[in-house]
Amino acid sequence: MSPRSSPRLLIVGLDCMEPSLVFEQWRDNLPNFSRLMAQGSYGRLESSIPAITVPAWSCMMSGRDPGELGIYGFRNRSSRGYQKMAIADGRAVKVPRLWDLLGDAGWKVAVISVPGTSPPYPVKGQLVSCFLTPNRSVPHTYPPELANQISQWMPDFILDVPDFRSDEKDRILQDIYTLCDQRFTLATKLLKQEAPDFLMVVDMGVDRIHHCFWKSMDSSHPQYKPNSPYKNAIRDYYVYVDRHVGELLKICGNQTAILIVSDHGARPLIGGICLNEWLIAEGYLVLKEAPDVPTSLDEVEVDWSRTKAWGAGGYYGRVFLNVQGREPQGVIPLADYEQERSHLAKKLAAITAPDGQPLNTRAFKPQQIYQKVRGIAPDLIVYFDELAWRSVGTVGSNSLYTSKNDTGPDDANHAQYGLMIFYDSQQPAQGKVIDNAQIYDILPTLLHRYQLVPPPNLRGKVLPI
Repeated sequence: MSPRSSPRLLIVGLDCMEPSLVFEQWRDNLPNFSRLMAQGSYGRLESSIPAITVPAWSCMMSGRDPGELGIYGFRNRSSRGYQKMAIADGRAVKVPRLWDLLGDAGWKVAVISVPGTSPPYPVKGQLVSCFLTPNRSVPHTYPPELANQISQWMPDFILDVPDFRSDEKDRILQDIYTLCDQRFTLATKLLKQEAPDFLMVVDMGVDRIHHCFWKSMDSSHPQYKPNSPYKNAIRDYYVYVDRHVGELLKICGNQTAILIVSDHGARPLIGGICLNEWLIAEGYLVLKEAPDVPTSLDEVEVDWSRTKAWGAGGYYGRVFLNVQGREPQGVIPLADYEQERSHLAKKLAAITAPDGQPLNTRAFKPQQIYQKVRGIAPDLIVYFDELAWRSVGTVGSNSLYTSKNDTGPDDANHAQYGLMIFYDSQQPAQGKVIDNAQIYDILPTLLHRYQLVPPPNLRGKVLPI
């Protein structure tokens, strides 16, 4: 493919960007997003289950679901042993993603900070790895020498907002803006220097600002802080990102198609359900000695010979059953597995709010929601009240409910729907609203638009963008 002055396709990923804020609440404050919506097509984008950064971006870029990828969250069981969890980095993705397929078709690509790209690997162009990169002393670019170029451009280049679950709000806010500036600066420099046919950049700042400042903005939050000095922090950041997108588009030609996309949305975090405390109370999980302060399950002695199930914390719940012949000290006979799992799912769905009112809780069986189930999947994936409540994995609180997050201060949870906005001047859609779009549809839709043959057995469909 011959060099060109502007990319054919530009994707700006905005982790966790909430559609209701862009499409409704702040649309008039976001002139670039608003213009792209008015001239192109847009809609809510249903995320993967679970609606988590890892695996959602890899699902989007590969057209595969978490079961096919074998990635069920930020951390996954690495073996059938107990408490053996490992971070799912880019090496867990065994299938080609959009930039790989475009590269195979002759496109020159540039990939910046897309979750699931650490450690970096060879592409037909440039790649800068994601927030999972431990630090800049390890490989974080392809080709490797790109790291030196980035250090010259930005000596203080950061890979993520450090320690964003803390009370250092002013420092966090400054780091969020630094992260954003650096990502868009890097995108601009690579567009000008490398003239790629395809560029994708993901900003994690939207996610970080939601987790840090949602209660200052949202009166429905149980810990809402009226007149907080940070009450406009999220809106101001959306405006700032919109401006960056506008500046990036100015250096692209009218031949460039652009996709603005988020992997999931956001909502106020109401509280936490202490999943393992509930399993203890229901007789599923037995400890040899219960701690008297909240303690990670990894740090207490579990009586596995009497334990039927245990759980993991996070924005969603994961429940693992202790099955004979599968786990080292399994107690549930394989013949009883499905009955036990179904019974436990019903009991989890019946957990009420602190006031006794029902919660809209769903416990998913991986085999029912995924096309395939690879790796070591949870036996149940649990959404407490559609993610209004997070799962807390610690034991020792002697309470089913908590208002505190066991991993640090956190104002927001993820929501099942993110967003997409697509505009191509060659085929303007004039404000068309896209319905029933799923994260799996992005890859087949883009391959279809550029007349490229998709890999077989993709989960998604072609959207009428």
